[in-house]
Amino acid sequence: MYSFLARILYIILVKLFKKVKVKGLEHIPKNGGYIVTCNHTSMVEIIILAMALYPIEVHYMAKQELFKNKFLNQFFKSVNAFPVNRENPGPSSLKTPIKLLKQDQVVGIFPSGSRTEGAPLKKGAATMAYLAKSTILPAKYEGPTRFRDIFKKQGDCYIIFGEIIDTTKIEGHNKSEIIDNITAVLEQTTHQLQK
Repeated sequence: MYSFLARILYIILVKLFKKVKVKGLEHIPKNGGYIVTCNHTSMVEIIILAMALYPIEVHYMAKQELFKNKFLNQFFKSVNAFPVNRENPGPSSLKTPIKLLKQDQVVGIFPSGSRTEGAPLKKGAATMAYLAKSTILPAKYEGPTRFRDIFKKQGDCYIIFGEIIDTTKIEGHNKSEIIDNITAVLEQTTHQLQK
């Protein structure tokens, strides 16, 4: 289902209307096994980030409440989303993304954890990267926050990719400090991205 929907959206948003503008394409790794992060202000950037990486498939982490409905559960899983308990993320929450990373898949996460511009980053992406020994591809979205506004004259959507963060090279005295340092680097890098 992911491949089918992504192709349709790519034809509409990228090919026909040319609404997706991407900067920093050279930073996208040739192989999988990395985390892509992005700021989160609405549902729009989820789609636009996927379009910027197309045809690479992104496995998005989503709050578990979205999977309670039987129909939505099937739909979200068919488009590569997987649930996580954001209020109480235990070790089991990390099993799926770490397994995906080790299978050379791309895991998408919005570290602010909520649709708020400028919200401080939570440590999920850094923790995953540390445990999986994976890299992080930071991205920033700028553009409309409502789908209907995309098709207006000023509705261009921008994804800016930053340089890949090799988390294995970030040091600290212990696991907790390393994760804090990875989070700080990611936050600073994301903040500096500009179109």
